[in-house]
Amino acid sequence: MAHIARQKDILLDILFITAGAAVYATAVTALTAPNNIAPGGVTGLCTMLNFMFGTPIGLMSFFINIPIILWAVVDIGYKLVVRTMAAIVLSSLFIDLFTGFMPVYSGNPILVAVFSGVCEGLGLSLTFIRGATTGGTDMVARLLERRLPHMSMGKLMLALDGVIVALSAVVFGSIENAMYACIAIFISTSVIDKILYGTDLGTGKLFYVMSPRVREMGKRVIEELDRTVTYLDSHGGYSNEPGETMLCVVRRFEVYQIQAIIREEDKDAFVIVGDAGQITGEGFRPMRPDDKSLKELLGEIKKK
Repeated sequence: MAHIARQKDILLDILFITAGAAVYATAVTALTAPNNIAPGGVTGLCTMLNFMFGTPIGLMSFFINIPIILWAVVDIGYKLVVRTMAAIVLSSLFIDLFTGFMPVYSGNPILVAVFSGVCEGLGLSLTFIRGATTGGTDMVARLLERRLPHMSMGKLMLALDGVIVALSAVVFGSIENAMYACIAIFISTSVIDKILYGTDLGTGKLFYVMSPRVREMGKRVIEELDRTVTYLDSHGGYSNEPGETMLCVVRRFEVYQIQAIIREEDKDAFVIVGDAGQITGEGFRPMRPDDKSLKELLGEIKKK
């Protein structure tokens, strides 16, 4: 049974990542690249290189992602980047394969920005659902977050994509194209949020896991998902033996990853999964806004 379940997981990985790569490649080849729109990421950078030197977007994306993947293997571990490597190879391959025969739309640039954002968001969501990424700025942001813990991953991604979009205004000689890129980024991230996170970033899934191996599971959750866990002392009513229960909350797109960790560590674990209607704290909705009132700022200045 375990072997069959593993084969099913691998098949779903292949289907989702392949479909995600194909949808993402369609957005690039049919919408953004022909209209000189570079909506952030490594693909946006490669779109500019294609405009200047005629280099293939997919091939250049693959080469640029190689050092990023090597960095991720060293800093994070190879298990987390295997699916990402597959997503990078497939998306790079599809982008170059689709170029030439994919119908190109060059009409209303607003429509280009909107529909490219929808397609990219859908393609990336299909990839993220299976615990993979497309490399690029999201992987770089995750790696930089380990060295810059005072900055959130969202802010790091925004900064990296912002640099690429600003550079595209210079390369393409058009501020309007950079503005369309911003629209595409906003729509794609909104689509991803709706598909993966739901309508509220302060919601997620709550896990209670009872197993003799909760410590091993918790260690992997902390290292691989960058989420914290809590160990609760428990006592089995039937077995009348003491034990531990792992409590963990994750966002919806991380559910598949934590379930995989639990299965790999103990396929007989007793797991309760529930909806967390509101989660506040680090990694979710902040307990209080980052903005400070003038009174608070003046108070801090006086203390200094």
